[in-house]
Amino acid sequence: MPDNRDRQLLEAIQLGLPVCPRPYEEIGKQCDMSEAEVIARLTVLKQNGLIKRMGVIVKHHPLGYRANAMVVWNVPDDLIAQLGGHASRFPFVTLCYQRPRKPEWPYNLYCMIHGKDRAVVLAQLEQLNQACGLQNFDQEILFSRRCFKQRGAVYQRSTDITHG
Repeated sequence: MPDNRDRQLLEAIQLGLPVCPRPYEEIGKQCDMSEAEVIARLTVLKQNGLIKRMGVIVKHHPLGYRANAMVVWNVPDDLIAQLGGHASRFPFVTLCYQRPRKPEWPYNLYCMIHGKDRAVVLAQLEQLNQACGLQNFDQEILFSRRCFKQRGAVYQRSTDITHG
């Protein structure tokens, strides 16, 4: 169970880390902790499953990446680790993961590709299909039509919860 210092730390990171050379040091200043203590506490919180993961949200649209496609394939389950591992090594692949199939949606390998325009994304997809042997599997290309706000988890203080 997290203590008050852990809760303070979770609250400090929930809107993201500061963009600076030493973000954990900056968070530590807010929480009256050393950089080493921040890192140690976050490590324990992750090991205990209270933090599932820490990731980076890149605001790709302001950087000029206007074409974004989620590509999905229906690949044999015994090949998914191999094919997903290979696909995830390409620099233009920003996400690559497995999801369970559904009767109405038989795809199990998901891959996000960001590019400057659709032609670039389609060329990158062709490269990925050829290099990984994915062209032989059913696939769908889902281009984004609009940008949604991205953010991480928001934690609620236990004192803010009313019971009744």
